[in-house]
Amino acid sequence: MTASPLIPVPIPDRVAALIGSCMPIDILQAEVDADCAAREANRFRGPLCNEDRADREHALSALARANKILAAYNPRLVIGPRGVH
Repeated sequence: MTASPLIPVPIPDRVAALIGSCMPIDILQAEVDADCAAREANRFRGPLCNEDRADREHALSALARANKILAAYNPRLVIGPRGVH
């Protein structure tokens, strides 16, 4: 985990746990889901076959669902498909 998406400075696990304990569990789950979906969507490169295209679209839809929850809580938590924070 990093402190900022702009400047990737690692933070200790205990600090990350303390920050996480202040957030509702559904927001934490949405953040994990968005992170995983962004990584999955980013995995596909170049010309895609139909199955890969469908898998990428599925990952992007999962990212959109998670981002909807994150944006309702705090718009700065939204994760883009280009990468993860």
